[in-house]
Amino acid sequence: MIRVLIADDHLVVREGLQLILGSQPDFDVVGEAVDGATAVRLTGELQPDVILMDLRMPGMDGLEAIGHIRRQWPDIAIVILTTYNEDDLMLRGLQAGARSFLLKDTDRQTLFHTIRAAAQGETLLQPDILARVLTHAQPPPAPGSQPPAIDLTERELEVLTAVARGDRNKEIARHLGVTERTVKAHLTNVYNKLGVDSRAAAVSVAVQKGILLG
Repeated sequence: MIRVLIADDHLVVREGLQLILGSQPDFDVVGEAVDGATAVRLTGELQPDVILMDLRMPGMDGLEAIGHIRRQWPDIAIVILTTYNEDDLMLRGLQAGARSFLLKDTDRQTLFHTIRAAAQGETLLQPDILARVLTHAQPPPAPGSQPPAIDLTERELEVLTAVARGDRNKEIARHLGVTERTVKAHLTNVYNKLGVDSRAAAVSVAVQKGILLG
């Protein structure tokens, strides 16, 4: 069973997610939070596998809650719930350590696949939405500035590009003709070089630095 905590200040959203997730035998909604502070508290009490986190909530918002949760329980997966007009917040949430994100009008199968992937430590990124978010949030370079070079190997760049497409480790390994352990090792190297600790953050930082095209 995948234990899910829903954090959203809208009752209709929480009830809708309860009904949708309840249709699947491998999901167990263990709690609901109406704000970020409650989400942090319930995370400590319930230890869910995946948190569906809204970003705009009263009091402590979702972005601040993500930071608290990632520092205290880094193994718990967080999936952002958002809408199209939250591009900047979405990017900041990914950089804060959220594993993936969903639009609130997403279809059921995408919701299910994303939660299952997050519970397994993977990320299902939707390339079209990701490109929109990252392109929107990418600041123009300052005149005369030269960002420090980040030296990714050719194979690390291949792995990162596949991650940006939304491929899972198993798919990347099969495509490159290597083991999943090798893919994970390349990802670890990419994380260290980019100063991140998640697939989503790696892609967002890589786009901002021009390593990947948004």
